[in-house]
Amino acid sequence: MSDITNVKEKVISSLIWKMMERIGTQGVQFVVQLILARLLLPEDYGILAITTIFISIANVFIQTGFTTSIVQKKEIDEEYTSSMFYLMLIIAIILYMVLFLISPIIASFYNEPRITPIIRILGISLIFGAITSVQNAILSRNMQFKKYFYSSILGIIFSGTVGIILAYIGLGVWALVAQQLTNNLIIMIVLCLVVKWRPKWLFSFKKVKELFKYGWKILVASLIDNIYNDIYGLIIGKIYDSKMLGYYNRGKQFPEVIVNNINGSISGVMLSALSNQQDNKEKLKNMVRRSIITSGFIIFPVVVGLAVVAEPLVKILLTEKWGECVPFMQILCFTYAFYLIDTANLQAIKAIGRSDVYLKLEIIKKVFGFSILLISVPFGIKVMLLLQPVYAIISNLINAYPNRKFLDYSIKEQYKDILPSIILSIIMGIIIYPIKYIIHNSVMLLICQIIMGIIIYMLLSYILKFEALRYLINTVKELRNKSISKTKEVNEWVRWIEIKENL
Repeated sequence: MSDITNVKEKVISSLIWKMMERIGTQGVQFVVQLILARLLLPEDYGILAITTIFISIANVFIQTGFTTSIVQKKEIDEEYTSSMFYLMLIIAIILYMVLFLISPIIASFYNEPRITPIIRILGISLIFGAITSVQNAILSRNMQFKKYFYSSILGIIFSGTVGIILAYIGLGVWALVAQQLTNNLIIMIVLCLVVKWRPKWLFSFKKVKELFKYGWKILVASLIDNIYNDIYGLIIGKIYDSKMLGYYNRGKQFPEVIVNNINGSISGVMLSALSNQQDNKEKLKNMVRRSIITSGFIIFPVVVGLAVVAEPLVKILLTEKWGECVPFMQILCFTYAFYLIDTANLQAIKAIGRSDVYLKLEIIKKVFGFSILLISVPFGIKVMLLLQPVYAIISNLINAYPNRKFLDYSIKEQYKDILPSIILSIIMGIIIYPIKYIIHNSVMLLICQIIMGIIIYMLLSYILKFEALRYLINTVKELRNKSISKTKEVNEWVRWIEIKENL
């Protein structure tokens, strides 16, 4: 078997396990959130959203940048991993102390006293993340996503149960707090059990310097990106109220869950796969192009379809009290549509070790992003959100530009690859949208629009002979044939053993 085939099989297997982990956890989380949304108020979600913004920004220092260097680096040793472990632990403790001290200031700024204890309790999750930072990096480096699947599934099931029970007995926002903290705790415990690596009593300033050399640029870039993404929540929570922030977060949840599931699966596998081929420009281009075409084929019809069915979907799943989140959901669908293309381009840049370019791109993008935000704030929340898709397209063009040189994969080529999926998705949306004027029952409307959307998109894709569809079909066939082949091998071994025993 050729090296190319081995790499392909490993990537596909890793991608399947990563997608199972993302879809499984997010699927369970989605169900849990639907139940909690019926038991809790929008204000509860708004308060939690404010606190988690600060936790997520702090978490960037632990989960991004330095850990990426372990995945990207060709060779690592115990001194390298142990040094990173202790560095992450020290950073986590310092960050927790900072959040602990400033939490009353944040609570006062938003005029919500409950924020103080919530930040102080949820902040403990930073230490949980630091303890498993190296384990996460090792699993990603070796593409052992099967192990991460177990930790995530166990974490979300156990924490979801805790959250629902506490919400049912009337603990409000504290049910959400307990759910998040429990989830992080379970993941930490399971990862420590399934990953054999343990830190040694080693610490090298030389290795730490190597970490900073590559990782600080990724860290700063991720920090800028997180602050930009979270600043909308900070502004909405301050200018309006926690209730409006709750609507915004719930509207964001649906496209975010779908896109992040696919995006997280692809990005987690891509960095490892691309890093293994970082010296082969042609292979890198082919892998990035395949990712863009395939992910575009999947995600564009999903976000267009989600925007169309937003109203009946919210009514059925969340009830009428969440109706105000519908326009948020529809606008954000088109914002998230281009995330997967961004991921493919950025992972390629990280894989070849160009963290300097990654940082420059992030700075350029966010200059545009913050400018657009400042212009839109005076005009209200809907204008703020309507300009987000504009920024998403600008960001997409900026991220794609360097790979014209690095991979010989121009912006024109990239958009030529995804344009068929975009056009076909829009056509599908135009066809299924008028059904709302024929069917007035929300359940029947949702079912009809989804079924019609799938049939139209897949049929036209087949008729027009889309490259992505052929690739997906061939991949499924290969996996099925491989499974059949392994089954035959097992049966042959069983027969051989039986013959030997009879002799």
